[in-house]
Amino acid sequence: MSRRSEGARARDEQASASPSASVKRPSASMRARAAADDAPSGRPSGSVSTGKGERRVRRRRVRRSTRRAPSGFGRAAFLVVSAIGALVGIALTYLLVIFPESSGPGSGKPVEVVFGPDEPLSATVEKLERAGLLRSPRAFALYARFVGLRVAPGKHLLTDDASPHELVRRLEREGRAMRAKVTIPEGWTRFDIAKRLQALHVTWASAFIDATANTDLLREIGIDGDSAEGFLFPATYDFPLDSDPKDIVRRLVSEFDRRYTQLEQNHRLGRAQLEGSLGWGRKEIVTLASMVEKEAAVDDERPIIASVFLNRLRDPSFKRKLLQCDPTAGYGCLVLRDRVPACANYTGKITHAINMDPSNSYSTYVHEGLPPGPIANPGIKSLQAVLAPANTKYLYFVVRGDRRHAFSETLEEHNAAVKAYRERMAKEQH
Repeated sequence: MSRRSEGARARDEQASASPSASVKRPSASMRARAAADDAPSGRPSGSVSTGKGERRVRRRRVRRSTRRAPSGFGRAAFLVVSAIGALVGIALTYLLVIFPESSGPGSGKPVEVVFGPDEPLSATVEKLERAGLLRSPRAFALYARFVGLRVAPGKHLLTDDASPHELVRRLEREGRAMRAKVTIPEGWTRFDIAKRLQALHVTWASAFIDATANTDLLREIGIDGDSAEGFLFPATYDFPLDSDPKDIVRRLVSEFDRRYTQLEQNHRLGRAQLEGSLGWGRKEIVTLASMVEKEAAVDDERPIIASVFLNRLRDPSFKRKLLQCDPTAGYGCLVLRDRVPACANYTGKITHAINMDPSNSYSTYVHEGLPPGPIANPGIKSLQAVLAPANTKYLYFVVRGDRRHAFSETLEEHNAAVKAYRERMAKEQH
């Protein structure tokens, strides 16, 4: 055996005899990493290392926690919340989209409901339910509360086929309800207008009549008289259903004021002549125009008829200033029926008794001059006829039978025209 082998064997024996001298001790960093790997959680007491190994451990723990499956309670809670959300969504969709547009319980019958100022919602719903206007009072109460319903006080004309959405708009009377086109012909009275307004569900006839005679309203709109008759201008209008009757009166009178102001500017001389010779103002001009409107059937006769009435009032030889206009007595029966015995059975036909009843203050057969006020609502052409009458000497006229009239300057001519008319009517009847 060689000397080298012997030396190596001697070193091996020495190493086995003294292991602590031959094995290299681990460094401090190695001991710290080993402690971190062995630690079950967190950092062990006394450790000062915050190295990459610790951060990797933490990331692994976070990833393991996020991958952890939800518990059974969590899944149940999520399902409950989702179900509640879906139910709320469905309920709101029904309440705000489907229910408001659903039709009412009836077929369109008009119903009167009166509301006081500041009534609570519960009282409003109760009244609507009693009137047969609601399919679901509870749903309507929720809807009305959600949209902030504010009912306009007063008498309402509602229909039992109106949807909740339309019902709310009518009750609020803010102009957002469905609308109706209302045509008012020349020569109609306020009573005629009232019937049409009710027929179109715009307002109750009685409420409109009351509004036309409301003292405070007449003062507000500048009318000197017992009613707005004569100043409700005939035209075509667009009104919301269940309108406030006072607003309707305001609208009609506003239209009259606009048209009449322009007409006066175009006929300043005629206006001045009427004021100078008869002391007339706007009311008298409108009153005579309403008489012309009721008597005339063709436009070209309007200025002639106006001249007959004015000649009677101005001509000194015409001693009793009786205008003898049948429609004036007939209007008296509309407004004074209970006070005029001859009007007890009035149905629209003017009789000799109605003309001659002295208790009828509107009769121009027994009372001189103009009647107390307008007897209808004249149009532009009749108003213009009074401001610019024909230049004639006629004092009489009688219907001829063809929608026209025979005009006369003397009573003899007039009587002959009356006789000819009666004979013609007798022949037609046979």
